[in-house]
Amino acid sequence: IMSSSMIVPVIDVQGNNFKELWAAMVIAIKTSSFIAIDTELSGLGSRKALLAESIEDRYKAICHAARTRSILSLGFACYKKLDNKADSTYLVQVYNLTLLCSEEYIIEPQSVQFLVQHGFDFNKQYAQGISYYKGNDKGGDAHGVNMRSLFVELLRANKPLVVHNGLIDMVFLYQCFYAHLPDRLGTFIADLSQMFPSGIYDTKYATEYELRFTASYLEYAYKKCKLDNSKAIAGGGNGSHVFLEFCKYTGSMQSYIDYRPCLDNQNQDGVLNICVQFSAYGWCPNGSQCSMSHDTDLIIQHDEKIREDKRKKRKRKNKKKGSQGPSEACSSPQVKRSHFEETELDQAVPISEPALTEQQKTASSEPTDATHAFEHGKAASKNGNEESQPEASSEAPVRPKEKKAEGGTHRAGFDAFMTGYIFAYARNLTENTEESSTAPLIPACLNKLFLSGKSVPLHVAKSTFSKSSKAHVHKMDYVWGKSTAVKPEGTA
Repeated sequence: IMSSSMIVPVIDVQGNNFKELWAAMVIAIKTSSFIAIDTELSGLGSRKALLAESIEDRYKAICHAARTRSILSLGFACYKKLDNKADSTYLVQVYNLTLLCSEEYIIEPQSVQFLVQHGFDFNKQYAQGISYYKGNDKGGDAHGVNMRSLFVELLRANKPLVVHNGLIDMVFLYQCFYAHLPDRLGTFIADLSQMFPSGIYDTKYATEYELRFTASYLEYAYKKCKLDNSKAIAGGGNGSHVFLEFCKYTGSMQSYIDYRPCLDNQNQDGVLNICVQFSAYGWCPNGSQCSMSHDTDLIIQHDEKIREDKRKKRKRKNKKKGSQGPSEACSSPQVKRSHFEETELDQAVPISEPALTEQQKTASSEPTDATHAFEHGKAASKNGNEESQPEASSEAPVRPKEKKAEGGTHRAGFDAFMTGYIFAYARNLTENTEESSTAPLIPACLNKLFLSGKSVPLHVAKSTFSKSSKAHVHKMDYVWGKSTAVKPEGTA
């Protein structure tokens, strides 16, 4: 696909076609080079606790949310690198699974409102959601065609796992499809490092610390990677570029596919009335009522123009001085907010739009009130608006007014696709030509989960002090074939 416009097929999986699509999903997982994952949740509980200063306290708050709330949908995108192609060409398969937890769980009204605004179909969820229960295995269930077995297939495939601001996703995945969460963060991290020996990569961390973009919410990072990649292709340099291919679906498969257009909108001129809040965080308290533009294409165009103007200014200055100063943009990003004090948690979680007020704006200048601070990212980036996936390019000039339909019906699937694309782009930039098949895909980002408001990531590595949880040890024996039955295990 030469231009950065493309149409992404998202396969919609639910109760009535789960068995039929099972084999295709397992093959996609097993043959992939890496897998990107995203979730939509029924809520998160206290935002203040989720941003606690102590990471251990944060973990406890996320555990409480995962035990009392549920995953409403799971998206995964399998990226398979094609060796016989030039550059970095991937065959991509995207699945969006609509789920229904069979146990009672809390659902937060603001999360529902947010998801409905973004096209989530609760009627379909209750009628056709794939059933699952949380915590430890119950007898032989791990053998059937169900979410637990699918998660076991994901673990057995032993592929690098890619998330965006993914600590919350990882905690929920563990509780919903794997085992009862351990009480201590150290134990959880020890378990994770054994569950995903090929590594976990967080594109939020990669965007902030490797790519160093102006903003790092999901849709911004995705579109910026896509733009930079298409510019590089157009420039015809000798570097490697990212190309994507999708399967051609036929027969009954066609009826399960939602085609998501990602069109190029780079040539919009005129006044850019951009919402400063949305531009920085991928979220704004006014939501679809905001009079300013939330169009990420315009926002990126605006940022590129600022960067170019700065570059020209530097060039003129250097000419005046007669010195040969650097004419390229400096390595550190022109940042919309401080990296270290950022309080955005843009994660795949529905969030209440109104709850986050000015606090977000002041993130770089003063510590924010965590109650508000949290909420945004979720709605922010992952769940940030996607009205910028227009139906047709002719609509481009008027799109800012069309903010009522902020999103598509398959957010988790498409968000997983965007997460995977950022990773493919970052991997291509850092690729080492003589790398071995066992080398980490992006060494500087291996096993580092982004922590909002912290300057250091959470390292996913077993420490000498942490033992694995009992339930996890049983599961690992089952996953790797050391025992044939999965015994229900008491809480670790």
